[in-house]
Amino acid sequence: VLIEGNISNFSLSTRNDKKICLNIKKISVESIRSVAVFQGTRKRSQLDLELEIENMGAHLNAYTSREQTVYYAKAFSRDLPRAVEILADIIQNSTLGEAEIERERGVILREMQEVETNLQEVVFDYLHATAYQDTPLGRTILGPTENIKTINRGDLVEYITTHYKGPRIVLAAAGGVSHNELINLAKFHFGKLPARYSAEALLPCHFTGSEIRVRDDKMPLAHIAIAVEAVGWSHPDTIPLMVANTLIGNWDRSLGSGMNLSSKLAQMACQGNLCHSFQSFNTCYTDTGLWGLYMVCEAGTVSDMMRFTQLEWMSLCTSVTESEVNRAKNLLRTNMLLHLDGSTPICEDIGRQMLCYSRRIPLHELEARIDVNATTIKDVCMKYIYNKAPVIAAVGPIEQLPDYNGIRGGMHWLRP
Repeated sequence: VLIEGNISNFSLSTRNDKKICLNIKKISVESIRSVAVFQGTRKRSQLDLELEIENMGAHLNAYTSREQTVYYAKAFSRDLPRAVEILADIIQNSTLGEAEIERERGVILREMQEVETNLQEVVFDYLHATAYQDTPLGRTILGPTENIKTINRGDLVEYITTHYKGPRIVLAAAGGVSHNELINLAKFHFGKLPARYSAEALLPCHFTGSEIRVRDDKMPLAHIAIAVEAVGWSHPDTIPLMVANTLIGNWDRSLGSGMNLSSKLAQMACQGNLCHSFQSFNTCYTDTGLWGLYMVCEAGTVSDMMRFTQLEWMSLCTSVTESEVNRAKNLLRTNMLLHLDGSTPICEDIGRQMLCYSRRIPLHELEARIDVNATTIKDVCMKYIYNKAPVIAAVGPIEQLPDYNGIRGGMHWLRP
């Protein structure tokens, strides 16, 4: 559980679940579960729950990612005990009535339709599917439509009974909150949760260099993502890869300042009108990650944008300078601090770090880790980018996108 004085969050792992790995149906269970919990408990009806939250001036919600499920409540600091009690109630005592499940089934199906219209979401789902074939990370968060249509109350109860255990849960708080008070509330409201979680060790998610292409020449723009295998949160190379990711940067036409940005790729994209936007990303999971770039291009510039992207990647591996690295380090520090501006992101950050590292990493330690030099960046990029097989997901008018062998050849200048 992640809890704030201003925000209360309940967080647990969803990917590290034997049933999720073996039975794809379980992927959809948590999606329905995370919304069905607000339909009433054994102590509160849905109306009572809504009125209590509104009278507190609070906000209650939940979301699911590939590795975590989060339940959170925003409230005044004085209402922390009530917020924790409400979270404990909906998590442990939800009625999960058949009528409520049917209603939320429709909500999830509509969400799936919305996701299908978001081409960035579609491309990243394809990217995970081809990168992590036949493994849990290769599946979508909501799961297949047929699973959503067939999940019943028994599936939800079985999932909760099996996986909602103490070792899988983090309770975190940020804001006007007393740590000792939070500990006492956790013991009182969550002390009855099983203290042991026994599950078989999971096989690692294997990365496969491959591609998915969905060509549709009727679409106005091509949406493309290319990535290489990176590392998990706790790996020492995570921070250098984050600095490298910042070096590549982000850009879109609305910025109007591409020629003046420090990112060389942004300068080339602006000067050559190569794309509408691009976004470098470094997505980390427990034991693996994806480092790459997402671009939105017109049909005629797809090949050039891909070529210049790979040229910049090769420059990271061979010729990045100290001044460029220093700019990227400063920008990364700034972005990290801006991201933690508020109790909501701080609380979520605490929860993620507790699940990933089993401790909260202080800011001064993060800043010290960011203090890398150009040699380190080149060594790390050479290790994870140079001459590595990428994964590619592309949707739209992609006739000019080079074939996989051509893109693979652009991942090196001279083979080591």
